Amino acid sequence: MDYSRITIRFDQMGGAPCIRGLRIPVSVVLGMLAEMTREDILKACPDLEEEDFAAALKFAASVLSTTKNSPLYTEDDLDDFGEILKEV
Repeated sequence: MDYSRITIRFDQMGGAPCIRGLRIPVSVVLGMLAEMTREDILKACPDLEEEDFAAALKFAASVLSTTKNSPLYTEDDLDDFGEILKEV
């Protein structure tokens, strides 16, 4: 997969994956996508380009797909999630 729009530099943003060498972490773009329209994001961050959204999403999907052997949760967490979902 092409990650040319994602840069990881240890001298920038503590090595967090960023968009095209900008000081805009992928995680920030993902958070904005969850709460804002793409148009509003582009107004707020004029250095971003439309193609950066797809790049951030593809990168995040790739990272998550490689956590199979290193889960972000434990079996106890799954029990807790089940209890929470019953309340919803």
